[in-house]
Formats: sequence, structure tokens, C-alpha cells
Amino acid sequence: MVAKKRILFIANEMSPYLELTEFSEIANRLAIKANENGYEVRCIMPRFGVINERRHRLHEVVRLSGINVSVDNDDYPLQIKVASLPNARLQVYFLDNEDMFKRKYVFQDEQDQWYDDNALRAIFFCKGTLETVKKFGWPPDIIHCSGWMTSLIPLYLKTVYRKEPVFGNSRVIYTIGQNTFPENMGPDFLKMAQIHTSLKDKDMEPFRQIDNTAMFRGGAHYADAITFGDALTDPALIEEFGKAKGKRVLPFREDSDLTEYLQLYGDLAGK
Repeated sequence: MVAKKRILFIANEMSPYLELTEFSEIANRLAIKANENGYEVRCIMPRFGVINERRHRLHEVVRLSGINVSVDNDDYPLQIKVASLPNARLQVYFLDNEDMFKRKYVFQDEQDQWYDDNALRAIFFCKGTLETVKKFGWPPDIIHCSGWMTSLIPLYLKTVYRKEPVFGNSRVIYTIGQNTFPENMGPDFLKMAQIHTSLKDKDMEPFRQIDNTAMFRGGAHYADAITFGDALTDPALIEEFGKAKGKRVLPFREDSDLTEYLQLYGDLAGK
């Protein structure tokens, strides 16, 4: 019997848990569609405080919790929770940390002020996700990242984690969405994001502008394939990556039934 190909979806948001942009619904549909078409699917997202644990039946995965994630010479405990995606037999894992995610708001406070630790939260989530997958011992064939908060994952997979056996055959897809914040990641972001001595300043060049567009640019730069997930994508990114050399590219289609995504998954996974 041929083993199923595996797809790991990593997202800022996914319906019904968190719906900030229209891509949250597409992420939900993609996971379900891939699952129905013979892939083994898992999903990972942050456990933001606005996600109701009781309503969505989240519970802690004790065997996976207890990881400490080191960022900028500080260690942060990582808690893993899980729920079953409604109407689908697949699991969504939520990365949690008391200080970073247990808030009543997502990226801005009640006065719409940008949280000054959003850079730290993004780095923690990206590194924590990859450490969690290592602990799974579940090697994905495809890793599909969506949302600005996941943008460091393609970089880390191509550098710091490239020799990890669990990621040895992984191909990375990055979805560029719409810009959702005008702020920047702060002056310490580029240094803080260099989580290992193997990462150099030149590796961070695509992120140099440290704004929303730069986060998308960095994720796309290091991905094996790029998709556009919103009609409101920054035109500069469409111009830059719409015909990227050496990468498969899917343009945004308003009426898409997502079949082209399945074709892309199959091509990259060798299915």
C-alpha cells in the first residue's frame, strides 16, 4: 500500500477559529479538500486569546507541550492544544504561550495600537511550529504557509532546519495575501529573527523593509512555489513574484474551486 502524501498547513488564521481576511475561509477549504483527495493533513496556527477554547473544543496535547522556544537569548514555554476541524476528520494544532497569545485582541490592543512585541510573537510562532513538527516525528511532503506571521518559516526551512530529517523532502508553498497593517516590525526584528549563527545579515535581505509587504516578500523569496490569496495583494508583489523564475506561481482567482491548488500539491509532492 502506497503511503499517503502529507500536507502541513501553517496559517495566521483559519475559519472558523479566526477570520481576519477572506483567506481564512480558503485555508479551511484547502485543508478539507486536500484531506478529501487522499492527502494526510494537519494544520497549525497560533492560539490567540480571541479563540474560544470551549466552543471549539480545544484540549492540551500533554505529550507535545513542554517545549521551550529560545528567541533572542530568552526561553519561552510552548503549550500545544488541538481540535478537530468541524465537518472534517483532520486536526488543527494551536501553539500557545501565556504571555504572547492570551490577550483579548490579536495584533492591536483596544485602542488599535500595534503590540510592540508582534515581531517576537511571529518569530516565536515560526520557530515553535518547526520544533513542534520535529516533536511530531511527522515528515510533511508539502508545507503550505499563509499569512504574514508565517513568513519566516520558508527561510528557516532553507537554512537553520534544512538538515533536519523530518523536513528532508518538504517542499514549501507560500501564499501572499493582502496587507493588513501599516506599522513595521521594529528596529530589532532583523537581528532577533536570526535564530541561529548559520543565519547571516544577507539572508534577511528580503525582509529588510520590515513592513507588511516585506514579510510577504521574505516568505515568497524562500518558498518553492507562490500563490496569491487575495485580490487586494500589494501590486508591487504581484509585479515582483507574478512570474518568478524557478518557482511555480498561482495567480489569484475570485471564482477558484481550488483544483489548481491540488494540482500544485500533486506536482510538488510527486503524487
